[in-house]
Amino acid sequence: MKAKFMMAAGAFALSASTAFANTLVYCSEGSPEGFDPALFTAGTTFDASSHPIYNRLVEFETGTTNVIPGLAESYEASDDGLEYTFKLRQGVKFHSSDAFTPSRDFNADDVIFSFERQRLDGHPYNKVSGGTWEYFDGMSMPDLVKEIVKIDDHTVKFVLSRPEAPFVANMAMDFASILSAEYGEAMLAAGTPEMLNGAPIGTGPFSFVAYQKDAVIRYQANADYWKEKAGIDNLIFAITPDASVRYQKLRAGECHVMPYPNPADVAAMKEDSNVNVMEQEGLNVGYLAYNTTMAPFDNPAVRKALNMAIDKQAIIDVVFQGSGQIAKNPIPPTMWSYNQAIEDDAYNPEMAKQMLAEAGVSDLDMKIWAMPVQRPYNPNARRMAELIQEDYSKIGVNVEIVSYEWGEYLSRSKEKNRDGAVLLGWTGDNGDPDNFLAVLLGCDGVEASNRAQWCHQPFDDVIQKAKVVTDTAERTKLYEEAQTIFKEQAPWATIAHSVVYMPMSNKVQGYKVHPLGGHIFYGVTVE
Repeated sequence: MKAKFMMAAGAFALSASTAFANTLVYCSEGSPEGFDPALFTAGTTFDASSHPIYNRLVEFETGTTNVIPGLAESYEASDDGLEYTFKLRQGVKFHSSDAFTPSRDFNADDVIFSFERQRLDGHPYNKVSGGTWEYFDGMSMPDLVKEIVKIDDHTVKFVLSRPEAPFVANMAMDFASILSAEYGEAMLAAGTPEMLNGAPIGTGPFSFVAYQKDAVIRYQANADYWKEKAGIDNLIFAITPDASVRYQKLRAGECHVMPYPNPADVAAMKEDSNVNVMEQEGLNVGYLAYNTTMAPFDNPAVRKALNMAIDKQAIIDVVFQGSGQIAKNPIPPTMWSYNQAIEDDAYNPEMAKQMLAEAGVSDLDMKIWAMPVQRPYNPNARRMAELIQEDYSKIGVNVEIVSYEWGEYLSRSKEKNRDGAVLLGWTGDNGDPDNFLAVLLGCDGVEASNRAQWCHQPFDDVIQKAKVVTDTAERTKLYEEAQTIFKEQAPWATIAHSVVYMPMSNKVQGYKVHPLGGHIFYGVTVE
């Protein structure tokens, strides 16, 4: 069965000029972890799955955080905020493949299947492909969603246990992508349920054709798409981890679009008449997450001391080269409720050394994990880790730098007994502070999206209260308070917020830099 969905890299050329008529080649920075977006959290995975292949009940308008109708034509909320009823779009077709041909259009069963597999332990798909529903669990959805009711084939009602201010925006996130219940049943009957993650079927603008790990992904335009057909016939992801090689391919015409350029190359790109460099201040944060369950990192004073030993300005100068700013809070300064009044930990190695001594810590050996791929919030994790290693050596802390393949890095870094502090980061999913503060730092995210394994009840109480409040001014006060608690407890060293650059061929038309970090090619054409 697998052979139907795999294709050797040499089976088709990747040159944009020769591969196919009306083709866009995207030189992506890494391989997806899989193609079922609910199982994962990495933007690399969402670029390859939820954006081209799937739709959601509601969606973010590309280039904005505005929520617009998707597979639901409309929705209404009850006065008490405990029920959301979605009226579903009719006549929406699912993709087909060699292994599956749908017998019906999209309906309420698909919505229920897509969420119940994440919500119910007894669901036949709950443990398939690892069954790690990081977003669903990290956002307290198992407690929030009390019931999902099929009113009729084209109406679904979500019954909540409490009001949830960002609920509709959450429904536009990648984890809420709608899969085919019929495909799920067919693959379960065939004994191959993992095919949902390996050979995806959706309703989106592009259908999946083939994937070779670490080499290439191929898609084709969905001729039956419920919106207008995509402006390109073929979409190819040429997986190219090295930013310098991505740039060479862009200059040679072997790809049309590349993400995450080396900051040092941006000036030259801007001078190239064949290259268009789009840029936007990123809704992101890069951080170093300590494992707060393990001594001595379970002591906030130790974490504070380590934070004060990091020369963040040197990191901005060397790693970001002018394309970032120092982060003091866990949310970006462009987001509402950002607490401007908070003062960052001063860079003070002598004070850091004294604080470690007062905490009874000496001759500390620790690991720092460095990502193997570039991300919008960290263009060079290895170099960043080396700079922190050098800073820590000045206070008597010995650092070993470790790394893993990207999928393994993301998986292993979630473990509660993880040895070491992890360099990671986040780009906002929905424009709401909850998406940073609850998902990354709430108790429900421990052993998942909360890489610090930090469950601090005073903080969690505040963010849980902010979820149920609908008044923005009141939510702002609560999130400002949460940021104050975060800074006092220091589960992370907040490092940087970065500018996002998107270099592309000037033949590409219609591309929009998305504030939520995704690379979206529906609506794009190539001259």
